[in-house]
Order: sequence, then C-alpha cells, then structure tokens
Amino acid sequence: MTDLLYSEEEEALRSAVRDLLADRCDAPAVLARVETGTPHDRELWKALGEGMGLAGLLVPEELGGQGATHREAAVVLEELGRAVAPVPYLTSAVVATEALLACEGPEAAELLGALAAGRTVGALAVSLAAAPGAPFKGVRHEGGALHGELTGIADAVGADVLLVPVAGSDGADGGLYAVDTAQDGVTVTPRTSLDLTRPLATVTFDAARARALTPDAETAVRRALRAGAALLASEQLGIAEWCLTETVRYVKERHQFNRPIGSFQALKHRLAQLWLEVVNTRAAARHAADALATGGDEPHLAAALAQAYAAPVAVRAAEEAVQLHGGIGMTWEHPVHLYLKRAKADAIAYGTAGAHREALAGLVALPAP
Repeated sequence: MTDLLYSEEEEALRSAVRDLLADRCDAPAVLARVETGTPHDRELWKALGEGMGLAGLLVPEELGGQGATHREAAVVLEELGRAVAPVPYLTSAVVATEALLACEGPEAAELLGALAAGRTVGALAVSLAAAPGAPFKGVRHEGGALHGELTGIADAVGADVLLVPVAGSDGADGGLYAVDTAQDGVTVTPRTSLDLTRPLATVTFDAARARALTPDAETAVRRALRAGAALLASEQLGIAEWCLTETVRYVKERHQFNRPIGSFQALKHRLAQLWLEVVNTRAAARHAADALATGGDEPHLAAALAQAYAAPVAVRAAEEAVQLHGGIGMTWEHPVHLYLKRAKADAIAYGTAGAHREALAGLVALPAP
C-alpha cells in the first residue's frame, strides 16, 4: 500500500527549507520586492539552489543533481507556497527540468547540470495556462533560427534559457529547442500579472539562434506540464495551510463584545470546514507527488484529481483569510493579498479545475458534466 505520510527525511527537508525562508523571505521582504522591477529574489534562489542543492532534486546524480523524487520536491513547494516565495522553483526546477529529462543527448545533459547547480534558470516557453492534455503553441524554425511570439510565459523575465517548442510547417511536431535569453533576437516583454511573485511575459523570437534538444517536443512538453500540474497542488496546499493557520491565530486574538471572534459559532463552523478541505487537499497533493515518484496509480489520473480539488480549496482558504481578517485583510501592508493573488493565479495555471475534472472524467470512463 502506498504510504503518503511524510518520512523523517522529508520532515527534515521541510524544517531546513522553512528555517531558510523564515530568515530570508518574511512577509515584509516579499511585499517590498513585489513593488520593484525585479520580482525574483536571486539571493534566495542562490541559497536554495546552490546552497541547499534543491534546484537539482529531480536531476539524477550522474548529471549533477540530487537524485531525489517528486515527493521531496513537493515538500519544498509546500514551504515555498507557505511563504509565497518569489523564486522560479516550480518553473525551473520542476517544469523545465522535467522537459529536459525527456530529452536525450549531451545538450540536454549539460543544461540539466546547469539547472541542478542553480547557476542557470530555465523556463518552458509554453503558456502557464496550458493544461497537460491541451494544445500548445510553437514557433517557426527557418534558416537555422527561430521566429515567432509566445505569450503567457511564466518566469521568463528572470530565465537564462528558454525551452521552446517548434511547430512543423504542416502543424506537426517540430522539436524542442534551447534558446539563451541574453542573445540578440530574443525579446522578453513583462506583462502585468495578478500574481506579482510569479511574473508573466511575452517572448518574441526574431532569427534567434537555438540548440536542438529533441525532435519530439510533444512528449517533453506533456511530461513537463503533467509534473507542473501535479506538484502545483503542493504549492496550493502550502498556501491554504498558511491562510488557515494565520486566520485561526487572528480570530483568537481579535475581540468583539469582549470576546474573541473565534468563539462565535458561525466562524468555528467555517474554519472547521476549511480545515477538512485542507486535510483532503494534503491527501490529493501527496498522492499526486507519490504517483509521479513511483509511476504507480496512473500519474495522469493523480495529477488531474489533485488539481481538480486543490485549486478551489486554495482560493477559498485565501478568500476566507481576507474576509475574516476584517479591515486589516484589505490593506496592502498585510500579506494575505499575496496569497489570494497566488491562489487565483494558480487556479488557472496548468489547466483550470474544470479542465482537470473533464480530463478526469475521460480517464475513468465517466461522462463529464
């Protein structure tokens, strides 16, 4: 039977990541950073990637990584979600890494080593809204260079290399290519996004030089999006846990009519129901991570189930946190709005809950509603 409980090693990993984030990624620091033009915290990313080796958790040891599993990566994402940390862990250490793991050859191996060391930040040049089974857009490959425009690319602003799918002349799969963002011919234009800690951008390629990674972009992109959707549930779990914990703490301290507002029966019922949903989200997220790690229980099914459940719970937890914090919850100075924005943005990342429910219905041979 699958054991979804956290191992001693996973709990130790959680403790180390939480301690680092408490020192370097507290709420005032995140609030101050989102008001600047540099949303990513490069020093924090260096500490996570180079200092702790977390950027290479999913990379085999022979390629310079840690050789860990998706369960460990899920624990890291839970803690990053609890802190709404402005680092490209999901997009680089999970999604881009998974795409490269589907490629063969020295070019992909070299890039994996660079991503694992934390020296390089990668991003898959596919819209953040793309679900694992949905169509995705590619660019043209002409004269040995790439031409075209891609929109909604998460964390492209801080990426050193983009993994770009190419569409064949007849719409067929044209392969996956690596493109350095610092070269001429690549323009990354930031776009206003709801979640200021995970910026979106439009990327334009005008005769950009590219290195071929695999002729089968379809397989690489599908694998990356599936991992992104499955492990995003762990980030959403972290968001929901923080919102629940902080809201319970606040309603114990806030008094009305000489009583803590948490003593009111209506609020007790709301928070108890939210606690049950968070517990269920943990089970779904752990199941998805374990399915990716072991290959059992159909990873596609587990990922769809996790996203169908986790996304609405994270949004509801953040909405309850804003409302039950009262007036202070509506201020910019309180960090709860960052959690609401991350939860809302995550709800449409790698497919909406509705899209995942529809996919889930097909996977279990039931008619979709």
